[in-house]
Amino acid sequence: MKVYGFIPVRGGSKSIPLKNIRSFCGKPLVFWILKALIESKYVDKIFVATDSNKIKEVVQSFNFDKVVLYDRDPINATDEAPTESVMLEFLNHYDLERDSLFVLVQATSPFVTSIDIDKAIEKYIETKSDSLLSCARVKKFIWSDDGKPLNYDYMNRPRRQDFQGVLIENGAIYINTVNNILKYKCRLSGKISIYEMPEYTNIEIDEEHDWVIAEDIFKRYFIDKHQLQQKSKKIKLFLSDVDGTLTDGGIYYSDKGETLIKFNRLDGMAFDILRRHNIKTGIITKEDSQIIKVRGEKLKVDYIFIGVEDKLQQCKLLCKELGISLEDVAYIGDDINCKELLEKVGLAACPYNAVEEVKSIPNIIKLSKRGGEGAVREFVDILLKTYI
Repeated sequence: MKVYGFIPVRGGSKSIPLKNIRSFCGKPLVFWILKALIESKYVDKIFVATDSNKIKEVVQSFNFDKVVLYDRDPINATDEAPTESVMLEFLNHYDLERDSLFVLVQATSPFVTSIDIDKAIEKYIETKSDSLLSCARVKKFIWSDDGKPLNYDYMNRPRRQDFQGVLIENGAIYINTVNNILKYKCRLSGKISIYEMPEYTNIEIDEEHDWVIAEDIFKRYFIDKHQLQQKSKKIKLFLSDVDGTLTDGGIYYSDKGETLIKFNRLDGMAFDILRRHNIKTGIITKEDSQIIKVRGEKLKVDYIFIGVEDKLQQCKLLCKELGISLEDVAYIGDDINCKELLEKVGLAACPYNAVEEVKSIPNIIKLSKRGGEGAVREFVDILLKTYI
């Protein structure tokens, strides 16, 4: 069964002129959806239907294989023309196999990935559906014009975490067969299944304010995540501060006057996990305490540095010994004596209760856990989630 991708893009948008080729996070908007279709393991060919020569030039400049440009009739590129009009025009022009899958994707939904497309196709096949559409679950209380709640009982108002929400069409992906579209003259027909996407995908770029919001979301979920993945894959050494990071920063005394420090078992397991992934580990602290040394040995960390005044210099010496650079180091710390090292390493993080001067370091990962309460484990989980 052949699978064809279809992207309708027109040049006549009034709210945002030529928005489909306007720069979105450094690339023309249509680039992102084309990239997703190109990277799909199922899509055989992609058709871009446009009435604009400028859009054609931009699409051609990508040099994507499998992409074919189609000159859509201007009549089907007006504000009033439904998407079905250009779909039917195209299908009546091209003699595609009637049982082939037709995957309609919108350029104004840049949050679609190749994974989404592949999973949507797989669900369509597994559920033996006639057609499929993508939706986003929105946890909003919806009312009718005449003051009636449509999706909840206002007398028993649920908490958001207990509220299932409603599925709203996000305008991203539609799948049907060529035969069904020609027969019913609609993108959806028969038994319809739903592919659910994250809530943020509900934003479509139709107005200027949509553009600003969408770029911010895209950067956070796609570009920043990609950069984190690239950095994570380079990490060869993981270092942690102790006071306020592996501990809660408190000092405890026994009735015999002995100094005690509380560590967290979750953080201890983090070092074991790193070791299993062949990442060298170490602790580095200004404190000169035998308790820290004992804990480090218990955790089987590779390097224990106590009583260190200049953490950056110590790290540089270790990097030289290992034949790596500071870019290959991940470090977590919470106070100003950690700041210089945090600013230089490839991947930096701080506990939730770190000092503001540390939290303000560019690109630092601000964790949700406090020092001594699993912050190190949280950082390791983030690192390995993108590292593997």
